[in-house]
Amino acid sequence: MSDKKWTIVNPGGGRRVIVTKELPGEHWKQILRRADCSIEICTDPAVLSKEEIITAIGDRCDGAIGQLTENWDAEVFVALRAAGGTAYSNGAVGYNNVDVAAATTNRIAVGNTPGVLTETTAEMAVALTFAAGRRVTEADRFMRGGRYQGWLPTMFMGQRFVGKTVGVIGAGRIGSAYARMMVEGHKMDLVYYDLYPNLALERYVAEYSAFLVERGEAPLTCRRLGSVADVLRVADVVSIHTVLDDSTYHLIDAEALAAMKPDAILVNSSRGPVIDEAALVEHCRANPEFRAGLDVFEDEPAMKPGLADLDNVVIVPHIASATVWTREGMSSLAAANVAAILQGYPVWDGDDIAPFLAGDVPQAAPSIVNAEDLEASNL
Repeated sequence: MSDKKWTIVNPGGGRRVIVTKELPGEHWKQILRRADCSIEICTDPAVLSKEEIITAIGDRCDGAIGQLTENWDAEVFVALRAAGGTAYSNGAVGYNNVDVAAATTNRIAVGNTPGVLTETTAEMAVALTFAAGRRVTEADRFMRGGRYQGWLPTMFMGQRFVGKTVGVIGAGRIGSAYARMMVEGHKMDLVYYDLYPNLALERYVAEYSAFLVERGEAPLTCRRLGSVADVLRVADVVSIHTVLDDSTYHLIDAEALAAMKPDAILVNSSRGPVIDEAALVEHCRANPEFRAGLDVFEDEPAMKPGLADLDNVVIVPHIASATVWTREGMSSLAAANVAAILQGYPVWDGDDIAPFLAGDVPQAAPSIVNAEDLEASNL
């Protein structure tokens, strides 16, 4: 065990599972207890190093639940396999912190937690959009600082969203949910870039536009553009919802920022390194009417020098999924992944993960990202 503080739940369980952070709710613990697991939970808020994780794994460990702040690389999976482990789940939908290929080589299933973050994360992107565009945090600091001397017609003027164009980069589940919230709620035209057309989203906007026209309101449009640069040039608000890989690292760099409107709003609730944060600092300094809302950062938990000093940037500490329902749901899914693999259950064959969120869960793993590779290699 590492020198961090740990607690044990169900110490008499026949299977040993380590959990690198305290997770919200009790349902996830029930899932693991029913799978005859002794649950060892790190209660220290500090991020565990790779060495501390390996120490915690020890010489007998059947499974683990980790966090996206940790480095689950080949060395860790070798240690987990040597300890008898066969199951790991990230307590997140993303898993760019996990060497999935190394886990597969070591015959370890890797789980994640999709399906419970969609609307919650999209809502935070909307919140950041409005906080940045309507200068909410600036005004809050002004008020708390005792500087308010009375109403002025020019005080904290921000952006009006109705009738403008919202741009989405990455029109998957979360990006589509954000797009719909902005289109429906604020009558905005939509442009998006994705590798593949999102026909369902386009159809939805077209049907909503027809609904508005029937009631005498102006129509709305939805267009898939040919490149990220096209979206940046056209949109008044741009929200990023991509995965993080080699193709999206620093997708938004100095050149991309220069292509945006001088008073545009940039929102990122996906992954920090998608934006060149140092370039963003310089751009926001040079363009005080430009605004950004950030939930994620390139070097979390650190920020690039100067970012925190900018009034035209709203910053929150990676809380896009931080609702009680979502975080407890993520915990249940992560636990169900590990419990199912340890008991030899198959992968869930449905899209609806609701059955895993309360009560007795199905005898299946809700989401194993390397299931096909494990099966193909007979591992």
